[in-house]
Amino acid sequence: MASAVSKEQIKKMPVIPYEKIRSQLKTGDIVFCSGSYAFSGAIQKLTKSVWSHVAVVYKDEELGRVLMLEAEPQIGIRLIPLSNYLQNYKGTKRSYKGQLVVARLHQDLSKEQLNKGVSFGLDALARPYDNYEIFRIMIRILFRISKRERNKSYICSELVRDVFAKAGVIIQYKDTYISPNHIWVDERVDGKYRVL
Repeated sequence: MASAVSKEQIKKMPVIPYEKIRSQLKTGDIVFCSGSYAFSGAIQKLTKSVWSHVAVVYKDEELGRVLMLEAEPQIGIRLIPLSNYLQNYKGTKRSYKGQLVVARLHQDLSKEQLNKGVSFGLDALARPYDNYEIFRIMIRILFRISKRERNKSYICSELVRDVFAKAGVIIQYKDTYISPNHIWVDERVDGKYRVL
């Protein structure tokens, strides 16, 4: 990708029906969300980006399921069908309020590398979401404090970073935190489909 995008640019991308691209999705694809919720807006403002959430696709070929491995506030790390974002977000019987873009690394990863990364994420299932990290990031930005705290809790972009690190892909970022936008602008990431 290598360049930031605006909300208007995302909205100009054609929406491709999920049913048309579902079979083309792969384990290791990355789902970027640009939400229209209060919490999403806070993240977007804080990170100066349109992206408010990011997750990794895990495709179970045997069961025919396309799942997202994500760190969700108040819940922690979980697997959720991607279709839930499109049809029944948080049990509302409505789609996610915002835009979803699926991206893919154009760096070839072996099945073993992807399995290693996803296995790390699966081993982390039910770990807590780091509800205070957003506040800590805000403090670091406002007061230019560079200390980064390591703990066993995750925000969404930290989980994606660590899944790919375990697969052998190091995502570079200069800040004291990693945001969805840091992953989006990585030169190895290509936007593929807007599904919402």
